[in-house]
Amino acid sequence: MEKRTIGRSDLSVAPLAFGGNVFGWTVDESTSFQLLDAFVDAGFNLIDTADVYSKWVPGNQGGESETIIGKWLKKSGKRDQVIIATKLGSEMAPDKKGLSKAYMQRAVDASLQRLQTDYIDLYQSHYDDLDTPVQETLEGFDELVKAGKIRFIGASNFSPERLIESLEVSATSNYPVYQSLQPEYNLYDRQKYETEYESIVTKYGLGVIGYFSLASGFLTGKYRSEADFAKSQRGQGMKKYLNDRGFRILKALDEVAEQYKATPAQVSLAWLIARPGITAPIASATSVEQLHDIARAAELTVDQAAIEKLNTASAW
Repeated sequence: MEKRTIGRSDLSVAPLAFGGNVFGWTVDESTSFQLLDAFVDAGFNLIDTADVYSKWVPGNQGGESETIIGKWLKKSGKRDQVIIATKLGSEMAPDKKGLSKAYMQRAVDASLQRLQTDYIDLYQSHYDDLDTPVQETLEGFDELVKAGKIRFIGASNFSPERLIESLEVSATSNYPVYQSLQPEYNLYDRQKYETEYESIVTKYGLGVIGYFSLASGFLTGKYRSEADFAKSQRGQGMKKYLNDRGFRILKALDEVAEQYKATPAQVSLAWLIARPGITAPIASATSVEQLHDIARAAELTVDQAAIEKLNTASAW
């Protein structure tokens, strides 16, 4: 399978990442193990998670996803076959949040313990911390790299201004450089990334590992009216997509999917994988069957006419 390099790092990844937000939420431990095995067996290697996953579930405290991945790594012995990307900065507790140097030391040790590994391949700032100077955060990352706890760093949910500031400070101070950006990006949610971040990514050579690649499931085509909202726990969030533009996108997806004997989800992901600058969109699955379905996207090459049809339908 084709491999792509994340930014200017030496991390080589297949063009689809598994989103670990489902572990400890909509997927139990044994199913998680099956999904991770199937993902690696299919030739993929980038697993994305965060320390805060899945704190939003009643009874959870955060760390559930990393813990499940850690148990799988230990049981499977596949640590050297995967690239582990996790994040810090979200609020785990009132005194456990942000990107201060002191907290980063605590956060990385907790993640390493849960993941049952000695190092994290890609450690990402989940959210910016406006109370902490960029310089301090990058100095903190520098210490973690030198300690061998992390290899490379990435950013997610930063403003364009703070992202540029971080990149410039790294360049002038010889600190580790953000190698990747994790933005919200999909066929429906295009405007923010393409107008505010795409030029930064191109200029600085960042890899892009986008989240909500299937617009929380809307681009799978299973939500076409309010009657479909009951199909999953995310159903109620679909209302914002049910408009003229959303229906236009679904129509184009249906047409391209029929042409290629594929599914709307596969076509949506194939469109992302074909976009200039995109390294590996993140997608989740809750069953092995679902995983095999989205995995086909990495082998699906749609022609320029099909891409133009999707571009036109999703134009903002």
